[in-house]
Amino acid sequence: MPDVTRAKHGRPVHHWRRDVVELAALFTAVAVADAVANLIGHGPDGPALLVLSAIVLAATAGFHVWWARRHGHAPPVSDTGARPAATARPAGRSERSGDPADGLAGPGTLWRMRTTVKDEPGSLAALCTALAGQRVDILSLQTHPLADGTVDEFLLRAPGALAAAGITRAVALAGGSSTWIERADAHDLVDAPTRVLGLAARTALDASELPLALRQLLGRCTIRSLPAASAGGGPSPVPAEGVLEDTVLRLPTPEGGVLTVERPYLPFTPTEFARARALVELDGRLGPRMPRDQDDVLTLPEGADITVRRIDTGALAAARAMHERCSPHTLGLRYHGPVGDADRYLNHLLSPRFGRTLAAQTVAGRIVGLGHLLWDGDETEVALLVEDEWQQRGVGGELLGRLVAMAAEAGCASVYAVTKAANTGMVAAMRGLGLPLDYQVEEGTLVITARLDTAPAALPSPPHLG
Repeated sequence: MPDVTRAKHGRPVHHWRRDVVELAALFTAVAVADAVANLIGHGPDGPALLVLSAIVLAATAGFHVWWARRHGHAPPVSDTGARPAATARPAGRSERSGDPADGLAGPGTLWRMRTTVKDEPGSLAALCTALAGQRVDILSLQTHPLADGTVDEFLLRAPGALAAAGITRAVALAGGSSTWIERADAHDLVDAPTRVLGLAARTALDASELPLALRQLLGRCTIRSLPAASAGGGPSPVPAEGVLEDTVLRLPTPEGGVLTVERPYLPFTPTEFARARALVELDGRLGPRMPRDQDDVLTLPEGADITVRRIDTGALAAARAMHERCSPHTLGLRYHGPVGDADRYLNHLLSPRFGRTLAAQTVAGRIVGLGHLLWDGDETEVALLVEDEWQQRGVGGELLGRLVAMAAEAGCASVYAVTKAANTGMVAAMRGLGLPLDYQVEEGTLVITARLDTAPAALPSPPHLG
């Protein structure tokens, strides 16, 4: 390090030897310059010596530049004091909130977005560049090819202060059209193949999971199962490969009926149609099935034991026998129609394709109570039927509590029950849930809706009787 950079008591230290050398060099340079000037001015070869001196100086300067670049890596020291040590910081995003270089301040927000772009080179790159300009991070991307373009589906993480309108505006300027965006959550972080395989596994274990799986696969949609066409009417048959009509999917079921899926706010793509069709075909190949749940044996207050278990159409004969033991008044409160038509509802109610059914059975295997959880489009209905001599013992409340717990586990926002105002047992069972209730009365028909979105995330199983 040069002497000038060394300090004593905070001031630079100079030496007289350095000053003497500098003065000697200065006088020597003056003497050499005077001798060269006399030689050029009075000698016969003055111009030649001048040109030769210029060449030597240029060569010396070039050699000096080359040598300095080859060996001079250390930067010159311009300060005379001690430099403070640089603060170490890990690579990555700055921890300073509000730094323009780090994007907008605030926590990130997850968004699901779809937009249509032209099927040409560079269109997706322009879209990604526009999102990057808004400090938006692309977490996942799916492409849905169309005949005249491509639908790109993104999962985005945007700065918290960036609104949806800002994202869609940037996408539109980059060439995106028919853009749709909504808030996402942590469940959307699962990639599409993993999510589809998980839904297929759920459907393979339980036939009643098919509508729920389709709803999770396709987003908010309305799903209806229509019975097979008959001479008296019914839906027109659809081809084996199904029908895609913009915002409506129609797929055939193994029983000859039609499964209709509607999503008015967003048209279906051929890719989504193929996924839904594969899921329905898997359900049809596996046939009716039901998971082997553990049966719960409950003791009633008077000492009798009952068993609550899932049943399907295999228990149709036992359910009809229970109908025969019920009074016309009880059947009328349940089915709101002619008592003679009650039996024809059972095959539909017990089918796992339309929902789930719980049965309360005695030790002898006799069914004394039925509880149904039915998928009704984008809503969920609950219904109860308890044999006359087993009423007022808590059987209906036990069935209803378990059905509501199933609905909450399936992600339903609410359940509703349709009954008559005179059915005090059903009204008391709904009140016993401890959930917010809405009542609607029209011409003697009472509709009670229980909201599950205000309940805990996972409703516990209802307490056992006794």
